[in-house]
Amino acid sequence: MALANIRLNAPEEDDDDLYGGYDYDPTLDVEALENDEGFQQAVKTSYGQRPPVPFGTKPPATGRKPPGSFVPGTASGQRLKTGARPPPSGVPMLQLDGATARPMTSVRGAGFTSHGKRNAQGYEAPGQSSGATLETRSEDSPEERMKAMEKKVNDLVEESAIQLSRGNKQLALDRGKAAAREERQFSRQREQSVGEANMDLTYWVLFNLASVYHANEMFTEALNTYLIVIKNKTYSSAGRLRINMGNIYCEQNNLPQAIKMYRMALDKFPATHKVLRMKIMENIAAVFVKMGQYAEAINHYEVIMSERASFKTALNLILCYYALCDREKMKQTFLQMLRIHLHVGNDDRYYPREDDPQSVMLHDAIKDDHLKQYEDEKKKEAEQSIVTAAKVIAPSIEDSFAAGFDWCAEAVRTSAYASLVSDLEITKAVTYLKIKDHRKAIETLKDFEKKDAKLASPAATNLSFMFLLDNDVQQADKYADLAIGSDHYNPAALVNKGNCDFVTGEFEKAKEQYLEALSIEASCTEALFNMGLVNKKLGQLEEALDCFIKLHSILPAHPQVLFQIADVYPNMQ
Repeated sequence: MALANIRLNAPEEDDDDLYGGYDYDPTLDVEALENDEGFQQAVKTSYGQRPPVPFGTKPPATGRKPPGSFVPGTASGQRLKTGARPPPSGVPMLQLDGATARPMTSVRGAGFTSHGKRNAQGYEAPGQSSGATLETRSEDSPEERMKAMEKKVNDLVEESAIQLSRGNKQLALDRGKAAAREERQFSRQREQSVGEANMDLTYWVLFNLASVYHANEMFTEALNTYLIVIKNKTYSSAGRLRINMGNIYCEQNNLPQAIKMYRMALDKFPATHKVLRMKIMENIAAVFVKMGQYAEAINHYEVIMSERASFKTALNLILCYYALCDREKMKQTFLQMLRIHLHVGNDDRYYPREDDPQSVMLHDAIKDDHLKQYEDEKKKEAEQSIVTAAKVIAPSIEDSFAAGFDWCAEAVRTSAYASLVSDLEITKAVTYLKIKDHRKAIETLKDFEKKDAKLASPAATNLSFMFLLDNDVQQADKYADLAIGSDHYNPAALVNKGNCDFVTGEFEKAKEQYLEALSIEASCTEALFNMGLVNKKLGQLEEALDCFIKLHSILPAHPQVLFQIADVYPNMQ
């Protein structure tokens, strides 16, 4: 009974299509692609692109309304339309002979079109060429020629500077002159083409040329070249070149003009350039010292000490006060020198802990690096300045030089440079020796007998020498052994020991001591001369002559060496 009520639609009733009314575009139909000769040909080609449709030819119909196809609708029951919406204004449309027009996509901006013909603004299809080529820059163009000329000038200036640093002054001058000639030619062409010259290049060329003129002692040419740069108002910092001009005037001994140049350069630098200003003031003070105007020099050195104190400046200031015999100022400046800080690192890092491998590795890496060398140089400069200042002022600041040395030693002992006290005591003993007061010298040096090897060895060496001068060979030999025991690598102590053996007639032993001293210090002239005398005593004249000839190359005008050479030659015949 249920099946009887079921009604099936007849086939002829399908004419009323439920999906009728949709917009149909034959170009979107893919069912008849098997019969599309153009598509099949495009598939078979290597490019996989459809061959262009000849102009005026109607594209073949490729589709029909697909029977039984399902097209979804919207949620509201409205039918979804695919091509009925008109494109927005301004969007180009593609029309293919009666087919529905549709807007072009973004490939249009890349130069592609649906037609096979080349668009004026599009890209070329394979095998086609519009004849347009990229413009190539010729090497003979004015820009390339100027670049080549500028590079040539730079190369010449660099070569000149390199040769000057190597000491080839004449070759540096030739390269500097060639650079100046090329630069003038380059500037003329640049002004004609661009309208302005390369001022930085001109500055560099002229500065280098003036430097090589100065190095070759062509002072007039150097000054004229510097003036060309300074008078050019384009160079705002050219005024500092007056420092170089002041140096040239100093070499010419034109001291007033040198001071003028230094002061003009000093006015060019503001107070923020403190380091450079202090260096210029040092030059001014040095020129005043050379002129004998110590009061003016003192004024400049005092300003430097108040702004940026240094051991060199303090020593120069002490020398100026010494020239004016100002005792109190010498003492004050010496104390001020002892308060100068070295600004070097802690020495503990150069003494590694043996039980710490990392500390040992660090020590191996930094024990002789550039920082260590710099610190050693700073310490050496400080020690030499302090000892030299003490030597200068000790005889003048008190009634006797012994009292002056005692004051200096006490001042050093309470400072950060207490290790220099022993050096001052040695200097005091040597001063006693110079004034032939051997008793005071011996008393001073004997205080070092029980001190560490670093101080005992030089003291014992001086004592041995003094006892030898007094013909006390036994005491001289005793202190020579003490000096060698404290420092076996002391060539002076070995020479004294050899002298003692020479006096006692033990020439072979004396020769061994001299040879050992020369093995430690090959330039020890005392050991070389004494070994020549020992060889003469032993009858070894050829070896003696070799010693004296070697010594003659070191001391070419020494009268005793010349006499020994002249004395050996007759005995060899």
